[in-house]
Amino acid sequence: MEGGPAVTGRVEALWSKRAHYGVMDPLDVATFVAGHGIEGSTGRSSTRQVTIIAKEQWDAMMAELGAAVDPSARRANVMVSGVALADSRGRTLRVGGVRIRIRGETHPCERMDEALSGLRSAMGGEWRGGVYGQVLDDGVVTVGDAVSWTDRKEEGGD
Repeated sequence: MEGGPAVTGRVEALWSKRAHYGVMDPLDVATFVAGHGIEGSTGRSSTRQVTIIAKEQWDAMMAELGAAVDPSARRANVMVSGVALADSRGRTLRVGGVRIRIRGETHPCERMDEALSGLRSAMGGEWRGGVYGQVLDDGVVTVGDAVSWTDRKEEGGD
C-alpha cells in the first residue's frame, strides 16, 4: 500500500462460538473486549482472540470448488470485504470502533474438509484461511460497519 487514499471495507458477518468445536452463532452485533475477544465466544488465546476471513477469498474458493457452503463453516469470528488480509502480520485493522492487531495467518485444520471436501487444500496459500489477532479496544461491532487499515504495511512485520 503506497500512500493514496485509505481502502475501506465492510463487516459482512459476525459469529460467536459457544463451546470448543461448537456451532458458530451468527450475530448482528458483537461486543469486543480488549485483550480477550468477542464477549461470550470461546476458544481464545492470548494472541488468537479473534479470527477474520475475507469474503472475496471465500467466494473465490467456493467458485473453484463448485460449492455454496455457508462461510460460518470457516469457524471465523468476522467476515470482511474490501480489504486484503494477505501478509498483514503486525498491522492494525479497524473493525467498526475496535482495533485488532493482526498476529498471523490462520491455517486451516481438518474440520474444513468435514465442511467441504477439498476446502482445506483450497485455503492453502495467499492467506486464504484468514488471519487471527488481538483485540486492542473495548467496543461494539455491527454487520455493515466500516473496516480499514490504521497503518501502512511495513517491510518485515513482526
